[in-house]
Parts: sequence; C-alpha cells; structure tokens
Amino acid sequence: MIMKTISKEELKSLYEKDYYQWIIENVELLKNKEFDLVDWDNVIEELESMGRSELRSVISFMAIILEHLYKWENFRENENMGDSWVRSILSSRNRIYDLFEESPSLKNKAKEEIELVWKSAVRRLINWFKYPENAHLANKYFGRKPTEKDFPEKCPYTFNQILEYEPWEEENV
Repeated sequence: MIMKTISKEELKSLYEKDYYQWIIENVELLKNKEFDLVDWDNVIEELESMGRSELRSVISFMAIILEHLYKWENFRENENMGDSWVRSILSSRNRIYDLFEESPSLKNKAKEEIELVWKSAVRRLINWFKYPENAHLANKYFGRKPTEKDFPEKCPYTFNQILEYEPWEEENV
C-alpha cells in the first residue's frame, strides 16, 4: 500500500532499507501514474540489472555446454564416460531455450558473446583437471595441470553447435 506522505528522498532511502517495500511503493506510483514521485534512478538501475542477469544466465549455460562438448570430444576415456556431460548439455540447452522463449532478443546478444563464453568454459575445464580424481587425465593429456594456453584461443564451436550439436549421436549411427 502506498504511503501518501512518502517523499522522493524517503523512497530513495527505502531502496537500501527495505527493498521489497521499495518495489511495492514504486509499483503503486506507476499504477497511479504518479511518475514524478517514482525513484527513477534506482528503477532504471534495477531494470538494467535484470537484463544483465538474464544474459549472465544464458552465458553460464552456454559455458557448461561448451565445457562438456569439449570434454566429450577430447577427454572421454571410454564408452561409459560422459553420460553426465550429455545430461548436463541437454539440461542446459533446455534452460537456454526457455530463456530465449521468454526473451527472444537474448539470442542475438548471446551470439555476440561466444568468445567470452569460451573463456569461461576454458576456466571450467582447467578447474575440472584440478580435481584429484582427474589428475591422471591432466597428466595423460598435458603432462601436468593445463592452463589457458593448452586450449584453443578461439571457440571451436559455432553458436548453432552450442545449441544443437550432439556428438554422442554420431557414435550411435
């Protein structure tokens, strides 16, 4: 419920003290078309943050997909290894498709971020080799724990491959 006596300064301070109430107050002001009382600075900041958050989610899911595609194609030791990677890829793709359905413009922005996503995937791969249970793989493939220099500088997958490529299916043909 809107406090009719709230000033712009009080509303701005509410942002730091009681975020939920700040939202309620601003929504009521907007519904009542009392635009001059809205805490525009913080509303704009929150809207920008929401957009960044959605993009960060897509980027995170894409990095998981790239990590697991790369592991499947390069570090799979036997036919039983990698089932969890496939599940992770498919699950991450479903989440991305959901985000693209809710916000179609995210797809174009995500295409622009492939190199950033690849860097994130490489960090994930490097950390994977640091797990004690993967030390033998690090030694087998690199003779040591890998660094960024041990992986392609540019993303080896296209945007469409991130969303569709299923190398495990090729093995079943």
